[in-house]
Amino acid sequence: MTSPPSPEPQSVTRGSAAPLLLETTSQLPPAAGGDALKSGGARRPRTPRIPDRIRRGGLPYLLLLPALVLELLIHILPMVIGIVMSFRGLTQFFIRDWNRAPWTGLHNFRIAVDFNAPIGEALLHSFYVTCAFTVLAVGLSWLIGTGVAILLQEDFRGRGLLRTVFLIPYALPAYTAIITWAFMFQRDNGLVNHVLHDQLGITDKPSFWLIGDNSFYALVIVAVWKSWPFAFLMVMAALQNIPRELYEAAAIDGAGMWQQIRKITLPSLRSVNQVLVLVLFLWTFNDFNTPYVLFGKSAPEAADLVSIHIYQSSFDTWNFGSGSAMSVLLLLFLLLVTAVYLIFTSRGRKSADV
Repeated sequence: MTSPPSPEPQSVTRGSAAPLLLETTSQLPPAAGGDALKSGGARRPRTPRIPDRIRRGGLPYLLLLPALVLELLIHILPMVIGIVMSFRGLTQFFIRDWNRAPWTGLHNFRIAVDFNAPIGEALLHSFYVTCAFTVLAVGLSWLIGTGVAILLQEDFRGRGLLRTVFLIPYALPAYTAIITWAFMFQRDNGLVNHVLHDQLGITDKPSFWLIGDNSFYALVIVAVWKSWPFAFLMVMAALQNIPRELYEAAAIDGAGMWQQIRKITLPSLRSVNQVLVLVLFLWTFNDFNTPYVLFGKSAPEAADLVSIHIYQSSFDTWNFGSGSAMSVLLLLFLLLVTAVYLIFTSRGRKSADV
């Protein structure tokens, strides 16, 4: 028997396969393309047409753009206008159109730094008062805040309540707190004189706290009361990162509380204290709300800070050109002190790391 002949394979030519392939691909969605053939015809979700580089790197800057624009309008633009005003003889005669004020160059700056003249001498005195006020306020705020934060590290009943109470001065609005202190410093019916004179008998007679030499101490007290809770908050947060094992090992080795603070706590707080002191310095040296609300438009000579002195030179005498020049000098001084401080602290940090 002979087996039936096997069917011959059909030859497929290019011409006959092309219409079938074209017909198959033509039925696919237009967005799928060749990838749909490889994935079995599954359709991929459409990706946005924004390039990855712009979508990933530019979105954070796009979100920050409104804040940057507001920062320029609120801070940078007035600062630039103030610098331009410092080179003009802007007085009350040019308030309507200050662009018509004559260009005086460095004349306002020469008057401000002429310490033999009344204007320069008054500015120098105000600068000395501000330096003394800043050193006392920043030093006491840091010392009280650090001490209280270290004491409240120990776990005891009522610690959370004390932490909340100590943060009240920082949470209160500045004007509310300062006005309250102004009432407390009143000579006849103020709480300070009532406690010192009537209750404790420390003073012979009620003192004037808002005029004379005592105004400087009143200013320092209010500034410290406002600032030390911020130092307390910063130091308390930094203390949470110090391992408790270090204190336990030091206690086993016989180290007392003061040795632990000197050898463990303060070195661990160095980086936080560097930023904290700088922030407190800038806030205190530029403080305008405290003397203005406490004493009014005319602060006593003993409490004549640079900020209130510039305000009086500008709005009491209507010499905005001279006041702007003093503001520019204050800005340059703060920039110089900040740069020197950062240089020295960075060198100290590097030497400590080595």
